[in-house]
Amino acid sequence: MEISPRASGVAAGVAASHPATAEAGMQILRAGGSAADAAVAAVLATCVTETIYTGLGGGGFATYFDAATGSVTCLDFFVSVPGTDGDRQAGPMIAIDVFFGGMPQVYSIGGASVAVPGVPAGCGEVHRRWGRLPWADLVAPAIGLARTGAILPAAHARTLEACAPALAYGEGAAIYAPNGKLLQGGDLLFHPGLAAALEGLASEGPGLFYTGAYASLLVDTVRAGGGALGPLDLAAYRVLETPVDHATLGAYRVRARHDLNRTVDTIAALPGNLTDLKRPARAVAVAAALRDRGRQKIGDTTNVSVVDADGNACVITTTMGLGAAVWLPGLGVNLNSMLGEGELITDDLAPGVRMSSNMCPLVVIDAAGDLAVAAGSAGASRIRTALVDTLLGVLVDGLDMPAATSRPRFHVVDDTVHAEPGLPRDELDALADAGWTINEWPEINHYFGGVTAVGVGGAAGDPRRDGVGLLLAT
Repeated sequence: MEISPRASGVAAGVAASHPATAEAGMQILRAGGSAADAAVAAVLATCVTETIYTGLGGGGFATYFDAATGSVTCLDFFVSVPGTDGDRQAGPMIAIDVFFGGMPQVYSIGGASVAVPGVPAGCGEVHRRWGRLPWADLVAPAIGLARTGAILPAAHARTLEACAPALAYGEGAAIYAPNGKLLQGGDLLFHPGLAAALEGLASEGPGLFYTGAYASLLVDTVRAGGGALGPLDLAAYRVLETPVDHATLGAYRVRARHDLNRTVDTIAALPGNLTDLKRPARAVAVAAALRDRGRQKIGDTTNVSVVDADGNACVITTTMGLGAAVWLPGLGVNLNSMLGEGELITDDLAPGVRMSSNMCPLVVIDAAGDLAVAAGSAGASRIRTALVDTLLGVLVDGLDMPAATSRPRFHVVDDTVHAEPGLPRDELDALADAGWTINEWPEINHYFGGVTAVGVGGAAGDPRRDGVGLLLAT
């Protein structure tokens, strides 16, 4: 059916980092599904189309805006530390070198890197709370994609090249490097057995992975690889509701969880007169707020943003790290490597504890209480940078969403501003005059994040990830 945009100016639509992912969400919107329904369908599609970034074995966060009440809810279905069974000690992880930004970085994979996955449970909870259509209808688009495979976008292929030591390791070699050659943009990405896994999920629900037949398979597979994950870890896993805070940006309120990178706090700390500053002066103020510290990590993450005809929004960000190279036999499901992500290992981690993350799916509400933007991003510590720049583009500079997501960005690490080509020269000069070292990159790069957003400026997927934004016809 054809649906008109809301009076607030936000049309129903889907933004994602793969055309087939976006189309899966649109298929559900056209069938009368809610924003939550479409977002779940799109996330399940990412588990087929975007397995370089995410999968059923990963975790994530969902932010939902209810247009009727104005309420915002954030669900935490990120991974938990295994070991609550207490009958198994994890063995050593497998160290691998991944080149990022031209520098080798050590990551760890293998069974000991696998944390308790949350994607199946998270999708189920989003559907339970805000869905309209039957669960099986939401899984159907992903099943169709799994039966045929999906074309790998060129931007995803570039990520694969960097992450090949993890993704094309062991059983993953036959999928990501068939006949010894890494997949290239335009090649078919196909996971044997994944359609069967999704068919089971459609018929039995998310419990299949936590207390059903796949649970014992998951435990046996991880433990055979040296991990500690056990049946109690899976049976006790729950989706959590996490506090939602807000920050003011001009006449708008940004609503989101408190992520590891403090996105909401950063927006709140921007100068109150930011909207009145000329661009060079604003760049200096934003750079100070966005300063990042330490070595940069690969951001193997993806995001889906959806708005429905009633003005509800659902934004879901998921990841599986680099992937543990631990595959569920016969089901085409790679498990997460979050315990091998050094920046996420904190002193308070213990069996059963939920891990921290940089992911920050958010919504922006205008002065009338209507939705203005629904957005999220990939990119590890660059998630905050990408989101802030996109919001400034749409809400302050008056750009449409495609222009805001595609324009050149800068990211600050220690005392250096990393800038994409095309950033205005007067901004670079102002940053240099303020004492920053400028490192000009030769191309627009996925290092700078991957925003997908639907809002007052339309819908867009970040070109750094070959993203797509689709709107329902008016």
